[in-house]
Amino acid sequence: MSTMFIVNNFNLFVGLDPGTGTGKHLTLQELKLPALQAQYQDHMAGGASVGIEVETGINKLEPTFKLVGVDPQALVQFGLGSKIKNVFSAYGVVQDRRTGREIEMKVIMEGRLGKVDAEAYQKGNLLAHDYAINEVTHYEVFFDKRELLYWDFYENVWRIDGVDQNATANQIMRIA
Repeated sequence: MSTMFIVNNFNLFVGLDPGTGTGKHLTLQELKLPALQAQYQDHMAGGASVGIEVETGINKLEPTFKLVGVDPQALVQFGLGSKIKNVFSAYGVVQDRRTGREIEMKVIMEGRLGKVDAEAYQKGNLLAHDYAINEVTHYEVFFDKRELLYWDFYENVWRIDGVDQNATANQIMRIA
């Protein structure tokens, strides 16, 4: 049975456990989850008349978000002010447009706040800041409590719908 899933709301926690009550739902203006984009190299075989593309990996993940106003808690997570990577958690309300059911979408990202870019202040407009999460080394996406994507750089794990895409390669390379 076909349906549509529409995101209605999101909340973002910057570098903090969601249990602390310091979500950005009041100031979150924009959240862009990272593009999932494969890397390709062109290949023209010596005896071939047509070239092909060969997938060689996946591009780095670069999530961004925009907050209205000044957010001291987010600002101090920037670069050298924070020597460690932080966890960024996003919780979205997704509505099944066919049934009206509200579903949780959860995204967990680990990285460093690598960009804070203030928009130009203009009288009568809300000042906002654009933020970018760089050096992402961990990414998870859940939909209705089901894991869709799981990637961890240090564990060399890449799961799609619960299936570890690196399991055989890790076994061959003796990566625990």
